[in-house]
Amino acid sequence: MFIVKNVNIILRILILLCPCTVEFNSQNQKVVEEFNTVKQSNREDKLYPPNWEALDKRPLPVWYDSAKIGIFVVWGVYSVPSVYNEWFWYRWKGQKEPKYVEFMHKNYKPGFTYPDFASMLKAEFLDTDEWTKLFKSSGAEYVVFTTKHHEGFTMWPSNYSFNWNSMSVGPKRDIVGELVTSLRKQDLRVGLYHSLFEWFNPLFLQDKGNNFKTQKFVATLDDTTTKTMPELYELVNNYKPDLIWSDGCPGTSSYWNATEFLAWLYNYSPVKDEVVTNDRWGTDTMCKHGGFLTCTDRFNPGKLQKRKWENAMTIDKLSWGFRRNAKLEEFLTIEELIASIVETISCGGNILINVAPSYDGTIQPLFQERLTQMGSWLHVNFEAIYGSFPWKYQNDTFTPRVWYTEQQIKTTKAVYAITLDWPDKYLYLQSPIPVQDQTFVYLLGTEGQLQWTSSPQGGINITIPYIPYNKMPCQWAWVFRLLDLQNA
Repeated sequence: MFIVKNVNIILRILILLCPCTVEFNSQNQKVVEEFNTVKQSNREDKLYPPNWEALDKRPLPVWYDSAKIGIFVVWGVYSVPSVYNEWFWYRWKGQKEPKYVEFMHKNYKPGFTYPDFASMLKAEFLDTDEWTKLFKSSGAEYVVFTTKHHEGFTMWPSNYSFNWNSMSVGPKRDIVGELVTSLRKQDLRVGLYHSLFEWFNPLFLQDKGNNFKTQKFVATLDDTTTKTMPELYELVNNYKPDLIWSDGCPGTSSYWNATEFLAWLYNYSPVKDEVVTNDRWGTDTMCKHGGFLTCTDRFNPGKLQKRKWENAMTIDKLSWGFRRNAKLEEFLTIEELIASIVETISCGGNILINVAPSYDGTIQPLFQERLTQMGSWLHVNFEAIYGSFPWKYQNDTFTPRVWYTEQQIKTTKAVYAITLDWPDKYLYLQSPIPVQDQTFVYLLGTEGQLQWTSSPQGGINITIPYIPYNKMPCQWAWVFRLLDLQNA
């Protein structure tokens, strides 16, 4: 029986939580009480044991697949130097790349250290309500925020990051708490990104030097001086996120005690019923285990996958963090962004779109413009996106740059053909098979039905009416709703 065999697992979880606050101690007691209750009532079949085979069988909460579009806010101390990318510290001090070394030599006095940047993260113009209004208007349904990147600086007053957090240094504010409050006021789902590892944390480096056979940085039965997993428990208990976006590659999931954390998250945590997780819990889990798969950065396979997946991607093609030295051509155009959205969702994925605030807390106009443009497009074409499903064909078999989704409308199944190029007079689609006098075709954002004919070689040929430019339903990517197809 799972409960009898895994008492040690529960004890291990309790020890992980041990060296902490009264809140953690009360949580420990709750775990014990719930564990005993389950044991006494013989309801162990309702729990998820701490192994990947069991955890991967947990159904993905419905809200996530329906949401489709999220915003990924990447912000931290790296936003102060704000050149090249968010791996600035590691490239400068870890790899000693010449352009990073030269940049520091030219622009900062001798002896200047990376932690000195933290005091410059003032966030003097930060208004999380304004951020959230922008995200809401973009059409996003959830927002993921970097609570801690690989530099180890926590954007909340963590009990496990002494003097290296946003309350002690820099903003002197609980950034996570402020943003979570703002997001919930706008009914946006809350996602929290957390890096498991830290480049230069001595405890992590000690474990790495021991080939991850020790767990000084994580947690062990005989050493309570730990950091990263207690941070995760703290985030869940304090902010109750809808999504945990874990990141980190060095070490396996066993080193990180990942399955134990996820078993607690799914069985006992305050968000156990609705929380969603990703696949980055160690070198052995990416693209294999977790609630949804991310596989690689900017993962966009262009075909249907067996499991739910997410395309975490950037508007700035070269960086996740803010760059002062970025050039206009290094950003996605709105056409490129919408193409990524359409392709991702047609293949069953969600898309997580990166936005990088500057060190003062502002979101630069180009990011604002892209999100505003995206919102205007979704306002017209929302029914082809939110709550949709992949159709039997992801893209058209004849006409390029046409992607499909489907949606149940009452008793009828609607198929949406999303073309990235405005068709000239006719749009021929080979994949849909129409039924004479039964199939109806509409262009979203316009009134009335469109004329069509069956093609001799199969498929449907849609007549495109003349529409003046100022009367077009949208400026990028157009959506045709097809009802009552033979092969819907």
